Amino acid sequence: MISEIANRIFNQVITDYHEFDDIDHPVENPYDAESLEHLFYLKNWIDTAQWHMEDVVRNPQIDPVEGLSWKRRIDAQNQVRTDMVEFIDGYFLNLYQGIAALPEAKINTESPAWAIDRLSILALKIYHMREEAERETASPEHREQCQTKLNVLLSQRDDLSTSIDELLADIEAGKKYMKVYKQMKMYNDPSLNPVLYKKG
Repeated sequence: MISEIANRIFNQVITDYHEFDDIDHPVENPYDAESLEHLFYLKNWIDTAQWHMEDVVRNPQIDPVEGLSWKRRIDAQNQVRTDMVEFIDGYFLNLYQGIAALPEAKINTESPAWAIDRLSILALKIYHMREEAERETASPEHREQCQTKLNVLLSQRDDLSTSIDELLADIEAGKKYMKVYKQMKMYNDPSLNPVLYKKG
């Protein structure tokens, strides 16, 4: 099952990242460059680095100039994240290009890769919520609340994993078809963001 592969690799990435806990540590992807596993590893590494960027920029004591620099870096990282999702969707489009959709086939509300993107973020939420549920310096009440939230996240991961596998099975069977839209983000494009093109 694709979700099982994704969840295993996402957990591996988060563990690998926290060996260094360094946003700028180079990615050491252990999987073949042509494999789906390689894409999943890189996808979650991008998400994990961005997760920690978001932590840094929320420091109330951060210098405003430094904070703006981090915000711009997060914007750039978010574009990398979006590009990677679209690249993974390209993998699935290629994989299923020979599948003829049935006449009654329907389109899904989101593409496989955007669902996998949510699974990747869930892996990060689970890791960090588990840290809080087990943090010895926290109060019993805090740990109990975090354990309750962790249980919900684990259930959510199970449901999302099932949904992803069912979606891919339906596409493979011709019951659903893929139609991928580029995100067309406007805020980084100097020809589309009024604040940028009015400067010219």
